[in-house]
Amino acid sequence: MEILHEQTDTKGAFVVREDDELLAEMTYSKAGTGMIIIDHTDVSEKLRGQSVGKKLVASAVDYARENKIKILPLCPFASSVFKKVPEFGDVSN
Repeated sequence: MEILHEQTDTKGAFVVREDDELLAEMTYSKAGTGMIIIDHTDVSEKLRGQSVGKKLVASAVDYARENKIKILPLCPFASSVFKKVPEFGDVSN
């Protein structure tokens, strides 16, 4: 499974697609140049039980580390992942 990163000037998403079907998505908004705000996560029933949501959050964390930015996880799912994985605390705002 490949997680793709899509972005515009003000928004972005980490997504999983298969045969042009969107199976998982975690969206964010850019807050200036130093932060992203995760606002929504959705995973298809087809991928349930595979920790895809957590993998989407981990992709955002990798992106934040590479770009030296912070993440504000407003999405309830993403927020719960940040609380369960203390290693992500270095990018949490």
